Amino acid sequence: MNLSKITFTNKEGQILNGRIELPINQHPHNFAIFAHCFTCNKNLGAVRNISRSLTSKGFGVLRFDFTGLGESEGDFSDTNFSGNVEDLIAASDFLAQEFKAPTLLIGHSLGGAASIFAASKINSIQAVATIGAPSDPSHVEHLLKNGLEEIETTGKAIINLSGRDFTIKKQFIEDLKNKSLPNVAKNLGKALLIMHSPQDTTVGISNAEEIYHAAKHPKSFVTLDGADHLLMKKEDSLYAGKVISEWSSRYIKIPQSQFAKSNHQVVASLGNEDGFTTQIKVGNHHLIADEPESVGGNNFGPTPYEYVSAGLSACTAMTIKMYVARKGWDLQHIEVHTNYSKSHSIDCEDTENPKAKIDTFEREIKIEGNLDEKQISRILQIADKCPVHKTLHSETQIITTLR
Repeated sequence: MNLSKITFTNKEGQILNGRIELPINQHPHNFAIFAHCFTCNKNLGAVRNISRSLTSKGFGVLRFDFTGLGESEGDFSDTNFSGNVEDLIAASDFLAQEFKAPTLLIGHSLGGAASIFAASKINSIQAVATIGAPSDPSHVEHLLKNGLEEIETTGKAIINLSGRDFTIKKQFIEDLKNKSLPNVAKNLGKALLIMHSPQDTTVGISNAEEIYHAAKHPKSFVTLDGADHLLMKKEDSLYAGKVISEWSSRYIKIPQSQFAKSNHQVVASLGNEDGFTTQIKVGNHHLIADEPESVGGNNFGPTPYEYVSAGLSACTAMTIKMYVARKGWDLQHIEVHTNYSKSHSIDCEDTENPKAKIDTFEREIKIEGNLDEKQISRILQIADKCPVHKTLHSETQIITTLR
């Protein structure tokens, strides 16, 4: 993944820190901005997973910390909802100046409400996706119930959210009360995707219903059944990212042939923050490789050796099918199961020496059809003639240069 640190200034001149993620070996066809949830930051797992799904589809994604949060300057207690909207506009201006004006806004929780407000003020935005967004921004009052009385009396209070202390001032609450999200959604004039979990106990599902009824078409609703408000389960955030990238392609123009020039068929990209999760571009296709969690990976994709095994299985099946089709035999279905390991050679006597082990691919072939024993025997012989099989058996060379 092509990940870079960036900074830009907000309306008040404060420096906001963020990350911009670009797809590998491809010029981004569009840029998106991610607005994180209330008191969260750009590094929340769900934010990163959704961003990764978008970059795999060719988007450039900017995620940043709102004023007073994460690595960004400012005092959170001095911020308000309007300030979050202004931060999103500043992020859009930064992209327009340094890269390309954004066309997609994605907002999580209160960031979703801020995204709708910001989208109404950013001309380049063509589509907005919200996740667990409140229909009334002042919904955060119920999260602050232990501090509301103190806020009214002293003008501020320290409240605890998710185990962290935050100072909230009266101006924050008053600003929220003056915002009407349904009215803004009604006049948005841009494609809107509303994603929400029926089990969300922080922002109830009725909020999604109110936003949906207020908005005009084109609008869509997708349930995140079983997910919690912060999308803490990987599968929930990865699913959300995939849905957003596919949905937005209907409303955002995605030019064809935007791939950067390369002399190689396959490109792998891995950043410091990705662990072992590696983005791969194979021709015009995007894949992910990873390692199991047991060795420090995220298990988001197959391991490198599983890809090698997959290549052997696929090539074996294709080669057999081509041969059988040419012969006109009745083969209805074929499955090729392959495992990879390092094991001792059959005639190896030095079993205590790790170097005595050899790479071993165990391949099982299952065939269905009206075939006699002679035909089946020939099919097994043909399996060993598939190109990948020959490559694995032949002497190969790898020539490495610095790019």
